[in-house]
Amino acid sequence: MKKSGILNSQISSVVADMGHMDLLGVGDAGTPVPKGTVKIDLAVKKDLPSFIDVLTEVLTELEVQKVYIAEEIKTQNPEQLENIKKVLPNVEIEFITHAELKLRLKDSKAFIRTGEETPYSNVILESGVVF
Repeated sequence: MKKSGILNSQISSVVADMGHMDLLGVGDAGTPVPKGTVKIDLAVKKDLPSFIDVLTEVLTELEVQKVYIAEEIKTQNPEQLENIKKVLPNVEIEFITHAELKLRLKDSKAFIRTGEETPYSNVILESGVVF
């Protein structure tokens, strides 16, 4: 049995398989996942697990050089934006439209669906390198 880190075998496998500049989506319960993108569904009920808790855990194992966030979060969910900035303090943020973010999910290795039910609680993480 794995002793520490991400215990979910699907998430652990995807993170271990990430290479430089690969993409991984993490988001709310309502995000449409494009056909062909692996969906790792963690949603149990409203807000369980929360978006920020799942994102925080993923970041313990994944080196991230850039994050893509929907522009709309600035006005529709500024509290969540601040939470994201706190867990990714030195990571470049690129704001794109929510429509574009949903389209880019097709290029992601996977999308992790949480129980979050607040608007625009979605990110696409771009993997960095540790050296």
